[in-house]
Amino acid sequence: MEGPMHDLDEQTLFTVSQTFKALSDPTRIRILHLLSVKECSVNTIAERLSLSQSTVSHQLRLLKNIRLVTSRREGTTVYYSPDDQHVLEVLEQTIHHSLHD
Repeated sequence: MEGPMHDLDEQTLFTVSQTFKALSDPTRIRILHLLSVKECSVNTIAERLSLSQSTVSHQLRLLKNIRLVTSRREGTTVYYSPDDQHVLEVLEQTIHHSLHD
């Protein structure tokens, strides 16, 4: 584990800030939370969260670019799942904290 904050290099700081930026959007939080339960296609995510397919695709592209989700193709369908268990743990802990009195 790294020491004080000044030991963080610029790339690490950028990656951390991009991750928190991604987690600051309610739609992306909803998508990640759903994917933490099960792997889903764009259509399934759109249906379950009452979002348009284009919105889901756009958000998944952002999440994939910063390696928070990964995808696999099965025939013509692409399935998405979380790519980083650490970030999911932070998200779930934050949700749990928010539900606390």
